Amino acid sequence: MKCPECACEESKVIDSRPTENKVRRRRECIQCGARFTTYEIIEEVPLMVIKKDHTIEPFDREKLVDKLCRATVKRPVSLETIDNIVEDIAAELKNSLTREVTSDKIGEAVLKRLKEVDDVAYVRFASVYRDFNDVDSFVKIISELKDKKI
Repeated sequence: MKCPECACEESKVIDSRPTENKVRRRRECIQCGARFTTYEIIEEVPLMVIKKDHTIEPFDREKLVDKLCRATVKRPVSLETIDNIVEDIAAELKNSLTREVTSDKIGEAVLKRLKEVDDVAYVRFASVYRDFNDVDSFVKIISELKDKKI
């Protein structure tokens, strides 16, 4: 940070206060003693999703909530549980430090969590996500669930 008076690049922070979406800092120049204020803004880098058709779009938390609500309709899964699943996945993706993620990775993360919550919702989501085209696909996934329970 350059001093506005002498352009010296060394200063010390005298006071620091958080404000709306930024941090206000009072600084003092080491060289000339001038005091000045700086603001630090947290930069949010959007997470981009690479879809199966190779288009790229921003990660949409609400879209994921909607898909989970559809999979859990008339099931004993609370909206709070759905929110927790989405928050967990969003945090995992942001902590991975990648700016782009495939929809496959998101889908697998959803399936992993749904499997622990509700088997029917898991099958519903898997049928759309994995694009089941025949009865054998349903039988296979249901038999996997049965084997897990035994």
